[in-house]
Amino acid sequence: MEPRISIITLGVSDLKRSIDFYRAGLQLPTNYKDGEGIAFFQLSGTWLALYPSNALAEDACLPPERTAFGGFTLAHNVKSKELVDKIIDQALGSGATLLKPAADTFWGGYSGYFSDPDGYPWEVAWNPFFPLE
Repeated sequence: MEPRISIITLGVSDLKRSIDFYRAGLQLPTNYKDGEGIAFFQLSGTWLALYPSNALAEDACLPPERTAFGGFTLAHNVKSKELVDKIIDQALGSGATLLKPAADTFWGGYSGYFSDPDGYPWEVAWNPFFPLE
């Protein structure tokens, strides 16, 4: 098996609202057209997909209920502390909920957390030990 994650699919309660959030709040590119039923956002090295939550649970043979914390977070690393603040502010302006304000971290970086409209937690981080090109 090749070590890669090709697509991360999030089950969402309102597809249009989530598409609007990821377009405006995080400025992710998509070619989604109304009525397609699933949205794909091409990222560097992987894709993010949004799919109605009940349909995703049914497809995976799982119950549709979710807990407040699903045991994972999504992370977006950026090139500077200033970008951390900018991206979190953009997300909050588009409907995100602040989970943890951005601050210096114990490991020497700078990060904060927000949740998207469906409660998925996102970390936005600057890591001086993990340079981005």
